[in-house]
Amino acid sequence: MSANHPAAVIVLAAGEGSRMKSKALPKVLHPICGRSLVGHAVATAQELAPQHLVVVIGHLKELVADHLSATCPDVRAVVQEQQHGTGHAARIAVEALAAAGITLDGTVIVTYGDTPLLPAETLRALAEEHAARGNGVTVLTAEVPDPTGYGRIVRDAEDGSVTRIVEHRDAGAEQRAIHEINSGVYAFEGKLLADALTRIGTDNVQGEEYLTETLEILRSAGHRVGAMVATDYRDILGINDRVQLAEARRLLNDRLLERAMRAGVTVVDPATTWMDVQVSYEPDAVVLPGTQLHGATHLAEGCQVGPNSTLTDAVVGAGAVVSNATIERATIGAGATVGPYAYLRGGVELGERGKVGTFVEVKKSSIGAGAKVPHLSYMGDATIGEGANIGAACVTANWDGVNKNRTVVGAHARIGSDNMFVAPVTIGDGAYTGAGSVIDSDVPPGALGVSRARQRNIEGWVARKRPGTASAEAAAAALAEQQEA
Repeated sequence: MSANHPAAVIVLAAGEGSRMKSKALPKVLHPICGRSLVGHAVATAQELAPQHLVVVIGHLKELVADHLSATCPDVRAVVQEQQHGTGHAARIAVEALAAAGITLDGTVIVTYGDTPLLPAETLRALAEEHAARGNGVTVLTAEVPDPTGYGRIVRDAEDGSVTRIVEHRDAGAEQRAIHEINSGVYAFEGKLLADALTRIGTDNVQGEEYLTETLEILRSAGHRVGAMVATDYRDILGINDRVQLAEARRLLNDRLLERAMRAGVTVVDPATTWMDVQVSYEPDAVVLPGTQLHGATHLAEGCQVGPNSTLTDAVVGAGAVVSNATIERATIGAGATVGPYAYLRGGVELGERGKVGTFVEVKKSSIGAGAKVPHLSYMGDATIGEGANIGAACVTANWDGVNKNRTVVGAHARIGSDNMFVAPVTIGDGAYTGAGSVIDSDVPPGALGVSRARQRNIEGWVARKRPGTASAEAAAAALAEQQEA
């Protein structure tokens, strides 16, 4: 395989991540910007199109395996039953491939399931540097402002090769002054890696197999150990606790928003705007403050979303406006308006120039082109034809306790305020319904449906039943004025 398409990428994701303080969720499944931590690592690896992609799992392995199966079906998951170090994890991955008859001939990249900021471009550059230099192994390093706690990279003064990686606790004053650190990400020659992994010892305090030992093994065997410095030191940051998770989320979100803005999207306030990695957009879309864009949301040209809106797996058409709304799995047509304070969910389709207004909830419904549900209504399991108008405070009574039933409102129908539709029911094209009606039978096209009792006024009721009240006094005064007139 070429440097751009490595023989394998091995993602180490077996650790417990105890500093996350989570009983229910392994560290690598914590979400950040629309993917799990391990999901980011896998997505980055997939961009390199490796011949084999292996994820080593361990802690709560059933959860991680199910997650990978659902989101990354092409990944080979290998279980590290006992976590005995990074070298042990890498050895298990290589042995699993060998057991499947796979010989690693070419570049093998080893990375981690908790580095969501590491871009594919960096791994690709690492593989290219590795191949160009003819290294046995190439270390991804970074120049950091504060190297405290990290392993320092010690290079040969003449050829720049790596002679040692010195852990902070073992470093002298001169070595501690070095700001180039080890990321723990490597590019290996596959056959050399397979052999070196069998030579790692456990003569250390933890009694574990450390992947860093392979560097000394290969160097002692006469192979060059090289290094490549990451362009941005933040790319290599791993996640160990929830504080670091939040910091990484902020960094990744900033990168996603910058990419969107450079593509022609106006983000009025990046500090209060959040975007997932799957979100797509077109030029001249506008995102107002306090907006969250999740999942596979798409913003078409010239639409405006926000302020204070949350969209998940939503499609917003060209020129549409969404204000102060929550939208889940809905499609909003071109030139349509939603909100303020609207809730669309469960597969809603709002047609071109349609309107869902203030304090309206729509669920699993289709609203035709130019149709309007302006305010204070609930439309569930409904089909509303083009050009129809739903008056204020209308409700579809769609559930009979067992089944969800459908309400159909025809094209250009006019629905009076405060209507209750007892589904299943159909209002025909061009039909009208009277305000305050309970519609439990079909209304034919062009008919007027009315269902309400006749009004009856009981004269003098307030004076008899509520004597001495402000209402009684106001009524008496009004009646006296009428008599004088």
